[in-house]
This record gives sequence, structure tokens and C-alpha cells, in this order.
Amino acid sequence: MMESLQKLGKALMGAVTVMPVAALLMGIGYWIDPTGWGANNLLAAVLIKSGGAVLDNLGYIFAVAIAFGLAKDSNGAAALSGFLSFQTLLVLLNADTVAGFKNVDLAALATMDPQSQEVLDWVSQGWGAVGPKNVLFGIAAGLLAAWCYNKFHRTKLPDFLAFFSGRRLVPIMASVLSIVLALVLYFVWSLLYSLLFNFGEWIQGLGALGAGLYGFANRLLIPTGLHHALNQIFWFDVVGINDIGNFLGGSATIEAAKAATDASSCAGNWVNGTCEVVGVVGRYQAGFFPIMMFGLVGAALAIYMTADPSRKKVVGSLMAAGALASFFTGVTEPLEFSFMFVAPMLYLVHAVLTGISLAIAAAMHWTAGFGFSAGFVDMVLSARNPLANKWYMLLVMGVIYFFVYFGIFYFLIKKFNLKTPGRGEDEETEENEGAILASDSDYAVMASQILKGLGGKENIASLDYCATRLRVVVADPALVDEPEIKKAGVSGVIRPSQKSVQVIVGPQVQFVFDEATAQTS
Repeated sequence: MMESLQKLGKALMGAVTVMPVAALLMGIGYWIDPTGWGANNLLAAVLIKSGGAVLDNLGYIFAVAIAFGLAKDSNGAAALSGFLSFQTLLVLLNADTVAGFKNVDLAALATMDPQSQEVLDWVSQGWGAVGPKNVLFGIAAGLLAAWCYNKFHRTKLPDFLAFFSGRRLVPIMASVLSIVLALVLYFVWSLLYSLLFNFGEWIQGLGALGAGLYGFANRLLIPTGLHHALNQIFWFDVVGINDIGNFLGGSATIEAAKAATDASSCAGNWVNGTCEVVGVVGRYQAGFFPIMMFGLVGAALAIYMTADPSRKKVVGSLMAAGALASFFTGVTEPLEFSFMFVAPMLYLVHAVLTGISLAIAAAMHWTAGFGFSAGFVDMVLSARNPLANKWYMLLVMGVIYFFVYFGIFYFLIKKFNLKTPGRGEDEETEENEGAILASDSDYAVMASQILKGLGGKENIASLDYCATRLRVVVADPALVDEPEIKKAGVSGVIRPSQKSVQVIVGPQVQFVFDEATAQTS
């Protein structure tokens, strides 16, 4: 079960990693024309609209990425099947089509008072949310397409249908089974949407406290990779919150807020008959900036300062690389996994501090947004977004958080003698310290060392990777030698299950994976 969830998390990352493209394009566009939404500058309009091409089609992106990522051999036929599956769902379940099924005259509803119960009932059923932005439908379509590929890509048909055998059969089966999925969703979507919507509304209704609870849960789910699923609810247009999309929408979101006639059409807070979005949109993103740019850097310094003198050189290299990745890009896994399992008390403190950061930022209406993660690059790009509100205060809070993290981590590590990297390592590791590879070692050498620690290429049942980790399933777990793996200069080794091994490499994991794949083939 855990293995399947981890594979899904990796596939989801394939979709999430296109978000920096939208952030970069729209961020530059806002720097050029922060108030006119491109109306005052042609280049800004081109950049902002180009970024919108990603945000406005997230459902397609998730469907294709998940289908491709979960296919056994990552074949293009799976990606095509994901696209066709999602398109089938959209055609059969969009508002106009469902209105025909239900014999509802949408044109007549549009002429009625928007506060009418009939209109609200229709909206509450969620059919208006079925469109290219619907990430949940995209995930469902991607899962179905991946299953079809893995099930039918080697199926042989009778000679008179032989042309449609194998991979050519996959898109056909995906399209047919998508009709069945659409039928199921026709009956369950309203209930599912209502549950998700009510959950999101509950968190939204808690205001700053809700943002804090979300931040706390987000960090706790990192070890399982399920934080991606939680993020869909708050960051994308699954239940109408769409915090990332609305923030990057900038001027368009502000104009929509001015035109909002009721709470259901308001992307922010509905207060005294007015939709407030400035200082509200971005509340599920802003509080991450102080953590990723400053807090974890302070934690890295504390871990380095408390390391054994003989290990400081190695630990310093590891912490410096992780701190730079966290500060500039918001990629936190190299740092988090360095203490997550060896000192779970520290990770719990980290999760609590993250929740507090999001709660404070939301309460003070300090907002900023990101397209990938809350690092320096996204902070710079979002600074001139018209929805960025007192974003500089996040930097002030970040400096404070640096010292808070450093002080708490340093105290707890010393007080409870926590075995963070470089503390109390066994003698065997000390003896082999000279053989440990530097973080900038040749990727082929790193891959060779990792494979050696995993028991050799014959012991590899499957090999995959996500944003920062090699994900390996071994045939014989007894052959895995963790100290040997760590000689490759990796951030850490995790054993989620008996045969599952995760090697924390960092942002350069793809190159190590490519070399490992070449050496095991």
C-alpha cells in the first residue's frame, strides 16, 4: 500500500514541477505591468497569458503526468490515454451536458436572481467545477489511463484486429472505460464535491487557525508523500479555494472579486457584502516562506554546530547544500530527511513551527505566492503581484524564525543528545569516513556506490525517483547496507517497508537515477 502511494506521489510531482514555468512567466509579467494585467504592456500580456496556459489546464497536465509516471515503462501511449480519458470526462460531465441529462435550463437560470435557491442548488452540486482546471478529475483520469496501460499494453487481439493490439489498444480501452468512470462520477460527484467543499469551507472558516492547521498537517504528511494530496484541496481548484491559481491570477482575481455577488463566487473573504481578496488569497502559501528561506537554514546551522568535531566537515557540506536548496528553491527534503527519522522530536517541532508561521502570516494578512515552492526565486517573482500584501514582513518574520529554529534545535539536540547527522555515529562509519564521496562527485560513481550499498544490481527489483529521492524495491532486504549507501554522500536513507528503500540524493537525483539505470540494465 505504502509503495503504491509513494509511486503516486512521484507521479504527482511530474505535474507539480511544471508550475515553475507558470510562476516564472507570470511573475516577470507582473514585474513589467503589476496593475494592468498586460493592458499596459504587450510583453507583459504575452508572458501572463502564457503562464495562464499552464494554470488553466492543470487537469490535463495532471492526467497526462500521472498516466505517464505510473505506466510500467513510461510510454507515450499512457500519456495519450490520460489525455483522452480526461477529455472524455469533461465532455460527458461538464455543466452544459449534465444540464441536458437533468433537464435543467441553464440559460433560464442565468437570467434569474443569482441569490435564488435554484441557482445555489445547482452550484452546490459542483458541476460548474468540471473543466480543464479540475485537478481531481485529472488525477482520476491519469490513474485510469495508467491502469489501462499496465493491463493492456501487451494484449494480443485476433488476427483481423491485430493492428489494434498492444499499446494501440490502450487509448481505446481508456476511452471506453472513461465512459464507465463518467457514469460513476455522475452519481457520486455531487456528494464527493460537497464533502470536499465542506472540508475546505471548514478550514477557511477557521481563518488564520485553519491556515495553521493546514501547515501543520502538510509537514506531517511529508514522509509519506501524501502532502501532495492535501495540497490539491487548498492550492488548486478542487473545491473552489485555488490559492495558487487565484494568486497568480493577480489583477484578474481582483476584478472577479469586485464583480462577486455572493460568497460562493468570492475567492477570498465575504465581509458585509464585499469580497476581500487582497491579504487573503495566498494565505495557504505565505507562511511557508519564513520556514523554507530562513527557519530550516537555522536548523541546518544548529545541526552543524552540534556535530562531533571529527564529522563537521562532512556534515557542513551536507547542511550547506540542503540550506541553499531550501533558501533559493524551497526544496526542503534534503534537510528534513536528515533529521526526520533520527530525531522525530525535531520534526514534530518543525511541523508545529510551520503551522504557527502560516497562522501568523494569515492573521496579519501578509501574503505572497509561489508556482513551485516558497524559496527566494518565487518570493522575488511574486513581490509585484497585485495580490502580494506586505510580503516584506515575511522576510522580517523569517529572520526571527532563523534564530527560533537555531535556538530550539540547538537546545533540544544538546539536551536530549539527539542523534542528528554527525553525532554518535558508529565506529564502522568513522573508519570509513575517508571513503565518503563529496556531494559534487561524478554521478556514475555515486550511482555505483549506492548500488553497492543496496546489495548490487542483482538485488534491485525496481528503481524509480521523485523530486529528491531514489525509490528502490529490493529483492533481499538483508543485503542492504545503509552505511555503505551513505558513503555516496547522500542526505539519508529511509526504509518505509521491508523491501522499500528511499535514498535522499537531492535535486540532482535524476542524473544519479540515469546512471543507476544504465548500470543495472
